[in-house]
Amino acid sequence: MPRPRLTSSGGAFCLAILLGLCVVFLLDPMPVQKARHAVFDQYQRWQPRPYQEAPVRVVDLDEESLKRIGQWPWPRTQVAELVQRLEQAGAAAVVFDVLFAEPDRTSPEQLLRGNLLPPALATQLAALPSHDGQFAEVLSRGNVVLGFAAEQSAAAGGPPLSRFGLVQQGPSPLAFLPAFQGAARPLPQLEQAARGLGAMTFRPDADGVVRRVPLFVSLAGELRPSLVAEALRVAQRTGRYRIISSDSGVQRVDIGRLQIPTAASGELWVYFTRPQASRSIPAWQVLDGSAAPVAGSIILVGTSAQGLQDLRFSPLGGIIPGVEVHAQALEQVLTDSLLLRPGWALAVEGLALLLGGLALGLLALYARALVSAVLMLVLVAALNAAAWYGFAIHRVLLDLFTPSLGLMLVYGAASIVRHMAAEREQRWIQAAFSRYVSPNLVNHLVAHPEQLALGGQRQTCSFVFTDITGFTAMMERQEPEAAVSLLNEYLEQVIAIAFRHEGTLDRIVGDAVAIMFSAPIPQADHQQRALSCALEINRFAQGYVAALHEQGVAFGQTRIAVHSGEVVVGNFGGSVIFDYRALGDPVNTTSRLESLNGQIGTLVCVSAAIREHCPEVPMRPVGEVLLKGKAEAVQVFEPLEAMAVPATDRDEAYEGAYQLLASGADEALGAFETLGQQRPWDGLVAYHLQRLRNGERGNRLVMASK
Repeated sequence: MPRPRLTSSGGAFCLAILLGLCVVFLLDPMPVQKARHAVFDQYQRWQPRPYQEAPVRVVDLDEESLKRIGQWPWPRTQVAELVQRLEQAGAAAVVFDVLFAEPDRTSPEQLLRGNLLPPALATQLAALPSHDGQFAEVLSRGNVVLGFAAEQSAAAGGPPLSRFGLVQQGPSPLAFLPAFQGAARPLPQLEQAARGLGAMTFRPDADGVVRRVPLFVSLAGELRPSLVAEALRVAQRTGRYRIISSDSGVQRVDIGRLQIPTAASGELWVYFTRPQASRSIPAWQVLDGSAAPVAGSIILVGTSAQGLQDLRFSPLGGIIPGVEVHAQALEQVLTDSLLLRPGWALAVEGLALLLGGLALGLLALYARALVSAVLMLVLVAALNAAAWYGFAIHRVLLDLFTPSLGLMLVYGAASIVRHMAAEREQRWIQAAFSRYVSPNLVNHLVAHPEQLALGGQRQTCSFVFTDITGFTAMMERQEPEAAVSLLNEYLEQVIAIAFRHEGTLDRIVGDAVAIMFSAPIPQADHQQRALSCALEINRFAQGYVAALHEQGVAFGQTRIAVHSGEVVVGNFGGSVIFDYRALGDPVNTTSRLESLNGQIGTLVCVSAAIREHCPEVPMRPVGEVLLKGKAEAVQVFEPLEAMAVPATDRDEAYEGAYQLLASGADEALGAFETLGQQRPWDGLVAYHLQRLRNGERGNRLVMASK
């Protein structure tokens, strides 16, 4: 039986899991993205960006402003006044996070449409200037950026006008940028008048959280800047961008003096601060002249009013106005507080998963369980500590938590493989050990290894002893190989029967077999088990002898004894050898009862200790046997099925004769002579008849020999 080993199949299985995890990780499916984003969000919650004063302010169309001035949209003349006041205050650029896609409904020309007004009033209105025209005139004189909404539908409209120059260094970045097919644009006259036009559109993640702001988008196959990019360009009075890209995506966008590293998608990871009241100025304060100074600042005009529905989910939790996302992106660019997600980050994360998985897999397969578990925890902790250090100190976004989950999965798989291999080896040991020791003993010792210790305990057990008559002579008559083969075949079947009845193999001495019941595992029905085992062995032995006889091979009869009593069971043999067995008088008694068969002409002897627990098994009394060296006699019985000519229920003729024998009646001799004539094959009848002829009386049988 070859010993099972932890073969390469277990390692190959773990390697396959690891490579599969690496492939899944690099393909970056949605679950992996969600896990990564959750990690990055947690980083920001633990350490949000400290707020630094930066030349960025939000003019908020808040609830109070709408209450004071009126519901949105305001007349374009009102908006124009807002722009004029901001420029007069020294704003570097005014950026509208508001779409002016429709004409002003309060403009005179709009009021004339569809309204039946008195001619005089209509004439007066027609002479008034257009509100959109007035707003366009203000735009043309200032540094104003208007927003457009990029959309997936091409029906929305084509790309807006280009107000910038572009230098591309490297391959075209279009394939990597957020892609849109159309755009909702400002009114043409406003678009013509504006100094810049930028995409207001975010690309939230699957959970609706805004984590990145694009610097450029792909719009119907053309490059267009975002609102953030245009705000920076116009504020610096520069006319062009530089996009540096590679085969792996966008690396950097240069705007004037600013060099802004980006994600491969050309997006800027936003490093959020906690809400800051000083960042926003209510629009009504600008209009009434009470606003704080804004000289040199980029002014973003947007709304926090819930009714205008420009609210976004923040990684810090909660909802913030969309315009604040733009503001925070501008702040971190201008304060050099950029949050970086380098192009090599994914490769580092994948490499950590691969190498860490290999290391942990080998540890789980071959190292001690405690050592491998500790090293696994140390490695996972070290990886996540390194990721946190990169974020906290260098503002680098590395997700080593998600690979850590993969590492733990690989470790778990390898541990399972190791456990399965250990179970296989344990089963092999059990199977191998069970070839020599009873399976129930093996199983018990596996479950209770402490019982391998030296020592024993008192326990009531039952025993079955067997022996083959004339075995020595048979060995002398036959070739050794043939004799050993016959004996091995015989013993294999006897032991199998014993194990089938959940007996414990006590010992094998030559052709003799000793079987024990109720040890090491107590069995409430051990007497019944022992007797059933003995009777099955007898049936097998009789058939085995008959089959060999037909082949012309002589094989001795099997003599069997069954007895029960209190013994000491345990591991004996000192510290050199493990020998689990029973010691005590019942063992010796069973051995002598087995020998008794040869003297009284029976094949199976059963003691009263067995008989009283098996009343359903038909038996006939043998007598009260006083074994050599014993002070007390043992009442012995013979199962009817073990007779030379088996009886099924009762042997009434024998029982009648035996009662005469037990009572000492003179008629006993005649009764047994009659039985002897009727049953020349009955060895027990012949034995009692000889005793009676020798002048012995009663049913007490005194054994002079063993």
